[in-house]
Amino acid sequence: MAEKLTRSDVEKIQAEIDDRKYVQRPKLIEEVKETRAQGDLSENFEYHEAKRAKNRNESRIRYLENMLKNAIILEDAHETGTVGMNDSVTLYFPDDGLTETYKLVTSIRSDISQNKISVESPVAVAILGKKQGDTVHVTVSPEVSYDVLIKEIAHGDAADDEIQPY
Repeated sequence: MAEKLTRSDVEKIQAEIDDRKYVQRPKLIEEVKETRAQGDLSENFEYHEAKRAKNRNESRIRYLENMLKNAIILEDAHETGTVGMNDSVTLYFPDDGLTETYKLVTSIRSDISQNKISVESPVAVAILGKKQGDTVHVTVSPEVSYDVLIKEIAHGDAADDEIQPY
């Protein structure tokens, strides 16, 4: 399945790939060589851990390269005054009496613990392109839906957002 990414996401992923290939890989290979030279491999925990770290690095490189190969590039530009990519949006949930602020990001940068939600989530899909003051109906499933009021839109960027480790 193709990952939806912004140009900023692509740059961050490419930077991680380059770091893993040209900085981390040589260090990890050297670590494997050094620990292999320490003697009996069947009881050499450091050797097995060094190999595991090298393999995790190689796996991450392949994962990121495949993501880039199959990516769909999203534009993060949008009309002023409407909800779009990288915006922080304050929503009022009338059913619960709660107010929450979420930043709309691509799924590779989403982190609910930091209130960063994917633009593919039901809430984001419902509010994208809407304006401050709009009441929007969010459909989660045929049985679950609710309304939200867009109280505030703060336009932002992806500069400080990090991509997820896995």
